[in-house]
Amino acid sequence: MTNATMTDNRTDDQIQNDVIAELKWDTRLQTHHIAVTVENGVVTLMGWVDSLTKQWAAEEAAHRVRGVKAVANDIEIHVRPSDERTDPEIAAAAHHALNWNPLVPADKLSITVSKGFITLKGEVEWQQQKEDAERIVRNLWGVKGVNNLVTVHPRVTPTDLKQKIEEALIRRATTDAERITVEVEGSTVILKGMVRAWSEREDAERVAWSAPGVTSVENRIAIVP
Repeated sequence: MTNATMTDNRTDDQIQNDVIAELKWDTRLQTHHIAVTVENGVVTLMGWVDSLTKQWAAEEAAHRVRGVKAVANDIEIHVRPSDERTDPEIAAAAHHALNWNPLVPADKLSITVSKGFITLKGEVEWQQQKEDAERIVRNLWGVKGVNNLVTVHPRVTPTDLKQKIEEALIRRATTDAERITVEVEGSTVILKGMVRAWSEREDAERVAWSAPGVTSVENRIAIVP
């Protein structure tokens, strides 16, 4: 049996062990509070952490493991009473954080906070701005969840999108561009093909979203470990 075959035919037990190891590798996490199960390549995370940032970090860690097809994140957020923040405090912190970030058009966004959950609304020109806004408020202490309702309305008209995205994929060291095809319908990008890990699939989608004028990305890339 070749090394490639041994790597590709991963069992649930192997994936589970690697996910646990990856969680322990991430110093942000309290791994003794997180349990991992795997069935047919689908990982389920259970337990609790004390912040939304750590909940997301655990999910990202699981997605980095080869052979993972999907992740169900059932981790709960338990904030100690002494660390609780009121909704007005969270809203003020979110407003301040967005206004201090030069990459986000804070004047085009609105913030609503209810029971620790932030809802973002407004319009931006780039998908990256929408993602940055969510990332900024998600990392604030006391936030229990983020509902990102920001819409993307680019001012530029997509031109040569297919070529630009294909060239960007080739530049990425983490992406096997030869196994990915790009189709463009208006301002919608359709990605097809096969990759060996969820992280590579996500990276390809980020590349597509980063192209000017893209308003929608359909990621049909399959994961074939």
